[in-house]
Amino acid sequence: MNRSRLFMIGILALAVGLMASYIVYGRLRSASSAGNQPGVDVAVAANDLAVGAKLEDRDILMVRYPNSNLPNSVFSEKAKIVGRGVILPISKGDFLLPSKLAPINAGTGLPSLIPPGMRAVSVRVNDVVSVAGFVQPGSRVDVLLTGNTANGERQTTTVLTNVAVIAVGKNLERTANGDAQTAPVITLLVSPDDAQKLALAGQEGRIQLALRNPLDTHQPDVTATRESSLYPGGTAAASPPKPKIRKVTAIQAPPPQAQPYTVETIRGNKRDETKF
Repeated sequence: MNRSRLFMIGILALAVGLMASYIVYGRLRSASSAGNQPGVDVAVAANDLAVGAKLEDRDILMVRYPNSNLPNSVFSEKAKIVGRGVILPISKGDFLLPSKLAPINAGTGLPSLIPPGMRAVSVRVNDVVSVAGFVQPGSRVDVLLTGNTANGERQTTTVLTNVAVIAVGKNLERTANGDAQTAPVITLLVSPDDAQKLALAGQEGRIQLALRNPLDTHQPDVTATRESSLYPGGTAAASPPKPKIRKVTAIQAPPPQAQPYTVETIRGNKRDETKF
């Protein structure tokens, strides 16, 4: 009896061992197959690359990756990206993707950051105009103009709203810790029509930049503020006059007069007429 029980225990232990060996063998085989997947050489950044930099051969490193772990639109040849400009910050080891690089023959530096159909216009600023230097590349600002009206009264009006700052001085990137940058010139990214307005505003009066939250995209309808509105009894804003409303009284025609009617009475050979 004891011998039969020991025999059954041995057979059960052998079966469990075989099953465990089969499971381990399957997992090792799967891992080996995953490691032998065909890979492809892709371009990654060999160094930290700043915005506006020109990609050199030394900045590109070719690394082999499995096909299943690659993002879309990677580059597998250095010749396709050497000489292109960087439009977004790239850290060492990051994939070099088309979304981070300027188009072919678009140049480097500031020109490569200007989208088609837009213009880069610079304005002269100081610490007050540039909001104590906290206007940095990537900030959004409103452009205010203070000048004289036709009757000689000074007023301030908002010329442009929600404008992107593309450069501060010669810097195309904001500081890593968000410190203020002092520069005599700030470059704004505007449409051709707004570029003309900005150039004219710089000649007509004094420009002031108003820093705004980049998440605030609302554009309120703000009227111009006149100098007289700052003093008691002054006009609040230079709003256009409201049109006068003329009251027109309808002339009613008199009611038509009632026409008289006649009743004729005949009594024998006598005839009478009565009008009502």
